[in-house]
Amino acid sequence: MEGIRFKSPQGRWVLAVTVLGSGIAFLEATVVNVALPTIGRDLGASVSGLQWVLNGYLLTLAALILLGGALGDRFGRRRMFVIGVIWFTLSSAVCAAAPSVGFLIPARIFQGIGGALLTPASLAIIEATFHPDDRAPAIGAWSALTGISGAVGPLVGGYLIGAVSWRAIFFINLPLGLFVVLAARKHVPETRDPRATSQLDFLGPALAVLGLAGLTFSLIEAPGGASGAVVGIAAGAGVLALAAFAFVEEHRPYPMLPLDIFRSRQFTSANVVTFVVYGALGGVFFLFVVFLQTSLGYTPIEAGAASLPITVLMLALSSRSGALAQRIGPRLQLTVGPILIAAAMALMSLIGSGDGYVTAVLPPMIVFGLGLACTVAPITATAMAAADSRHSGLASGVNNAVSRTAQLVAVAALPLAAGITGSDYANPASLESGFHKAMLITAAFALAGGVLAWLTISNDVLARDDAGAEDDEHCVHCAVAGTPLIEHSEHGAPERVPARVGAGAS
Repeated sequence: MEGIRFKSPQGRWVLAVTVLGSGIAFLEATVVNVALPTIGRDLGASVSGLQWVLNGYLLTLAALILLGGALGDRFGRRRMFVIGVIWFTLSSAVCAAAPSVGFLIPARIFQGIGGALLTPASLAIIEATFHPDDRAPAIGAWSALTGISGAVGPLVGGYLIGAVSWRAIFFINLPLGLFVVLAARKHVPETRDPRATSQLDFLGPALAVLGLAGLTFSLIEAPGGASGAVVGIAAGAGVLALAAFAFVEEHRPYPMLPLDIFRSRQFTSANVVTFVVYGALGGVFFLFVVFLQTSLGYTPIEAGAASLPITVLMLALSSRSGALAQRIGPRLQLTVGPILIAAAMALMSLIGSGDGYVTAVLPPMIVFGLGLACTVAPITATAMAAADSRHSGLASGVNNAVSRTAQLVAVAALPLAAGITGSDYANPASLESGFHKAMLITAAFALAGGVLAWLTISNDVLARDDAGAEDDEHCVHCAVAGTPLIEHSEHGAPERVPARVGAGAS
């Protein structure tokens, strides 16, 4: 197939379907944070319950996202995209009807499975269906439009929470999901990779889920009253499962994650920096919106709008940041960016009850946005470029999974480290004290990420011919939900897309 032209009617339909489908998944990554205080009050949830509401989704998404891409290559990208949207939509309906937090958490876990199926398929459809000359602008448009959805998500979510209910943020996915499924079946052609192996690795993802679940349980439940024996067993089981995951991936003929990709020192370094910095980001995004509502008295829509400057700066500067890293090398930006993020977090630790938005909240939001714009596109490009060429696309998927796993660990561990437990999220004074400690902790991690980048990242890693630089101008990226994914190919490894720097998921 020669490919669909970008400006053709079918091209516009394919773009609309993939943007809307991935958009409903990206929306959940931001809007649920805005709803956490309301969910906690309505369902009587503790801090650990709210942690599980976020981490249930991240757990399955992080562990299964590489498998989701491989399934799309093997059985059809449109098919997996449609299945993922249906799965995600039905899970959203269950979330919306949840009578208790104990019911909501497993629904969020299942919602993450749907996200793991549809997220990699969304961008893979664009790469596989558009004409080669039109892939870069199509990916750029996909990135920009999904970035906009990430920007308006907290605003829309805040309005729905205030005007209707927190349940509306899940119910809204039902008509959107139905439209995406019908439009995809009518307007999106089916594609698959003829080279994709029929031997898929299901054991590896299962062990990854068990390992992350065990460690997450031990971190969240340790301060919540669970017995020491239960916490210890969960932690031990998690460690053993992750060790078994590494063993299985090393010895299986068709692993989900070929471990030889980590033989590249630059790739390993880039992912260590990603884990440290994105862990800090995950902690901020979990606590900041809750703090604004509980300690500063913001309404849900005001809390959602408070971080809008971050998204505006990301949309305006990410592509330029990627292009600059391509010209001068990524080390300077990957050092300065995390330092700016750390400075923003330090400023957040000074915000107190009674402070105004313009004088106390807006300055760290601007510094934070500048730091993210410096960091996100270069770290993604570095991770992709550092891998062996046969693993170039897989590198993007691994970097995506690393960023989401870091957020998972941060949401689980940061409240424990900052002393936020029980019903502290509903106590303005207790939450303010814990929030200030948490921001200093995350600032230390972000600063460590900048130091690691300076010591370990080489400026030569992005060296390539100038022909590909034009694609960078089409790319934007939003950091809230993780780094970008690219379609999977043989042995579960994704193929590189033209827009290498910064094309990704919001």
